[in-house]
Amino acid sequence: MTAQPANRQRLHAAIALLSLALWLCGAAAESWTPLHAWLHGGSIPDNDDCAIVLIAHGKIDLVDYVVRVPVPTVWVELTPRIIVSEFSPAIAFLPPGRAPPASV
Repeated sequence: MTAQPANRQRLHAAIALLSLALWLCGAAAESWTPLHAWLHGGSIPDNDDCAIVLIAHGKIDLVDYVVRVPVPTVWVELTPRIIVSEFSPAIAFLPPGRAPPASV
């Protein structure tokens, strides 16, 4: 059962390294024009709207997402138990010889 956390940890590390490599490649292409041109196939077009240009010029709009958490609508009805106890001397109402012995 210890193999799953180790595999998950390796997967997270691999995704982190891939994300870092992608970011470093974008940062290098932003600062080094020949790499940017190579990524476009040889020359940079005039109306270049690729991710590297947008990041370099700060033209990224971040959107705030409002996520509503659904509230479960489960009705639970609780009925309280009412326990009533009263003293009832049942010995007095039984015929002679039919009641338990009276304790003094």
